[in-house]
Amino acid sequence: MDIVFIKDLEIETIIGIYDWERKIRQVVCLNLEMSADIRRAAATDRIEDTLDYKAVAKRLIGFVEKSSFGLVETLGERCAEIVLDEFPVDWVKLRLDKPGAVRGSKSVGIIIERGRKP
Repeated sequence: MDIVFIKDLEIETIIGIYDWERKIRQVVCLNLEMSADIRRAAATDRIEDTLDYKAVAKRLIGFVEKSSFGLVETLGERCAEIVLDEFPVDWVKLRLDKPGAVRGSKSVGIIIERGRKP
């Protein structure tokens, strides 16, 4: 199995359950690992033959910037669904960090895996 990844994609959004969180934009950070067979792309050197990580990133940026969820769990699940439904990916591992959410901690968040791991 080959993996295409996106590391530390920072996006501003409305996220949180407290009243003050509903009034400001906060940064969330996405890390993704996605299954993709890269052999054909390696042979042809054509973007059309691989998983276009820029297209994935742009789609997620657009979605997350416009979203307004209470829980990181909901946001992470929706992002994983987008990747699996809209791109040639059978499996995704997604880490969603919410920096500064807990005093004394660098970040909190979730790690989920969805789909069928080859």
